[in-house]
Amino acid sequence: MNLVSAASFVTHALPPQVAVVRLWTGLTTALAASTTTAARVAVRMADLRDIQRTLKGDSEAFKRLIERYQQHVAGILWKFTRDHRVHDELAQDVFVEMYLSLRTYKGKAPLSHWLARIATRIGYRFWKEKQSRSRDESFSLTEWDGALMDGQQRIDPSEAARVLYELLAQLAPRDRLVLTLRYLEECDIEETARRTGWSKPMVKVQSLRARKKLRKLFEKAGWEVTL
Repeated sequence: MNLVSAASFVTHALPPQVAVVRLWTGLTTALAASTTTAARVAVRMADLRDIQRTLKGDSEAFKRLIERYQQHVAGILWKFTRDHRVHDELAQDVFVEMYLSLRTYKGKAPLSHWLARIATRIGYRFWKEKQSRSRDESFSLTEWDGALMDGQQRIDPSEAARVLYELLAQLAPRDRLVLTLRYLEECDIEETARRTGWSKPMVKVQSLRARKKLRKLFEKAGWEVTL
């Protein structure tokens, strides 16, 4: 049933007021979807043009790519570090790797997906290097206790996020990565596998193991949680 016949059906089958409301809702929804699709296509075309120009040595084209995706990359890397200086350095590393690898981009998926994989890989590498430098570094449980208020009061959301971030920092990089992607960025199994390069079964197994380890950290801090 096309849009015209659907409109005719709705108009004749329902009271006039209801028919008008439903018809208007359907039209606006269809228009919004069409506009979103058109916008995505426009971005894809702009990306491909700027990539081709960048490969030919156009620095302004590469600058446009950075400006278009710097917020996207920054959002991903914020999950890996809250240190602004380190965060900026990691973002620069992402765009350097993007530039060096640009010839390998096939254009089959949106550039944002390709960049997300690069950012995830660089963030994961940062965690591994940090762990190798200081394997004994851990979160003081007195900080967790200090974050708690009166038993009847709620913890400030920003403080709770900080504490969770510090607890996650005690996990091995692989555990921390899978929990960050699955439960903080809310990636499904397929997306997590794509961004990590792991198989889907490996993502599931790693998720279960990491959740158990995080649960033990919460229990060590004196909290009962359901993970």
